[in-house]
Amino acid sequence: MSNESFKIVVVPCSGIGKVMGLLARETALQVTAQMAPDITETVCLAHLVTGEEEAKAKVTGRACMTVDGCTAYCAAASVAAIGGNIQAKYLVLDEMRKHRGKNAGNGSALTADGWQIVDAFASQIVEKANELHKGGANHE
Repeated sequence: MSNESFKIVVVPCSGIGKVMGLLARETALQVTAQMAPDITETVCLAHLVTGEEEAKAKVTGRACMTVDGCTAYCAAASVAAIGGNIQAKYLVLDEMRKHRGKNAGNGSALTADGWQIVDAFASQIVEKANELHKGGANHE
């Protein structure tokens, strides 16, 4: 089994044009590309929804964490439908409650406050990813 199969898959919602979707995507990218690239990876939700085989293979039967912008939980529902093993679900709205009064930006660009929210949110997710990885979440 390759090292890739031991990575936890972080799947953000798409939420195009909405700040909550942008926060979800940027948080997932911060986790997978900057903070924990050795133990996490991401996959595009649109590829899962359209049934792209490579994307489905990355998720099916694998430990996953989802980051949804709103209570529609599109990422979590899509990952579950494909057979991903959701170990943790995150909701941007819950994180935003911790930052009341902050202006995160808009659907196209984050403000300095928005980037601070991403950093805090990503740290939380990395902590959980480390816990899952040490616990062997992907080991069969």
